[in-house]
Amino acid sequence: MIPTFLSTALYLLTAAGFAWRLAAGPEHVPWRTALLATGGVGVVVHTAVLWGQMDTGAGLNLGFFNAASLVAALMALIVILGALQRPVENLMVFILPVAAVIELINQFLGTGVAPITRFPGGLEVHVITSIIAFAVLSIAVVQALVLAWQDRRLRHRHPGGIIRALPPLQEMEHLLFQMIRLGFVLLTLALITGTFYLEDLFAQHLAHKTVFSVAAWAIFALLLFGRWRYGWRGRTAIRWTLGGFAALLLAYFGTKLVLELILGRG
Repeated sequence: MIPTFLSTALYLLTAAGFAWRLAAGPEHVPWRTALLATGGVGVVVHTAVLWGQMDTGAGLNLGFFNAASLVAALMALIVILGALQRPVENLMVFILPVAAVIELINQFLGTGVAPITRFPGGLEVHVITSIIAFAVLSIAVVQALVLAWQDRRLRHRHPGGIIRALPPLQEMEHLLFQMIRLGFVLLTLALITGTFYLEDLFAQHLAHKTVFSVAAWAIFALLLFGRWRYGWRGRTAIRWTLGGFAALLLAYFGTKLVLELILGRG
C-alpha cells in the first residue's frame, strides 16, 4: 500500500508543479526536468504495483479496475514522454491527478475477476494495440476538453491566468489531430488483428465491444476525413472527438462494467 501512496503523491506533486508553472510562468518555476523526472518515477512505481496486482501466477488479471489503472499508467507515461518534445504540460495538470485517483480506487476496490490465463497466438498484438489506442485517444479527449475551455475563455474575452500560458489555439488544435491520427492508426490495427485472431468477433461476450469499436473507428475516420476535405476544426472537431471517445469507452469498459460490477461475472 505504501508504494501506491508514493506513486499517487508523486503524480499529484508533478501536476501541482506544472499547474504552478503554467500560472506563474516558466521563469518563476524553472524545474521542468525535475518535474518530469518526478512524474516518471511515479509511473514506474505505479507500473510495479499494478503488475503485482495483475500477475495472478495463473495469468494476467485484466478485470475492470486493473484495466482502468493500466490505461491510466499508460496515459501518464505517454504524456510525460510527449512533454520531452511537445508543449503538453497542461495535459499533465489534468491527467496525472486522474491517474492518481484511479490507482487508489484500484488499490482499495480492485477485484480478482476475469483473469486471462493465456493469449492465443497473435492475440497479444490485438490486446496491446487496443489498450494503447484507448490511452492515446483518452489523452486526445483531455486535449479536446482543454481546447474547448481555451476557446470558450477567449470568445468571452477572458484570456488571463493559465489560458495565457497555453499554446495558441492553432497549435493546440494541431496537437489534437496528431493524437487522433495516432490513436486511429492503433485502433485500426487493433480491429484488424482482432479480425484475424479472434474466432468470432460477434460472439455473445464480444458483440457489444465489436459494434461500439467499429462505431468509434467510423466516427474518428469521418472526423479525419472532414478535417482533410472540409477543414473541420474548433467546436466541430471537439464534438466529433467526444462522440468517438464515448463509443470507444462503451466498447472497452461498458461490457466489463456490466459483467464484472453489476452482474458479478468474470
